[in-house]
Amino acid sequence: MAHYHINIFFSADDDGFIADVPDLRGCSAFGETPQQALEEALIAQTLWLEEAENSGVEIPKPSYRPAIYQVG
Repeated sequence: MAHYHINIFFSADDDGFIADVPDLRGCSAFGETPQQALEEALIAQTLWLEEAENSGVEIPKPSYRPAIYQVG
């Protein structure tokens, strides 16, 4: 399975952590801790990829790179 970048950030509105997979449109998860958000995002990612494959949706290659990795 490809390795997709996962962003994790605190959401004051949700009073918890959001984890999103930028390369997979709409793929995100919530957790009360960063670790829980990550675990939930990994589950969401697996389900997203399975559904895309079953539906014939093109699965994007990992391409997202946070700005911190683009500085050189």
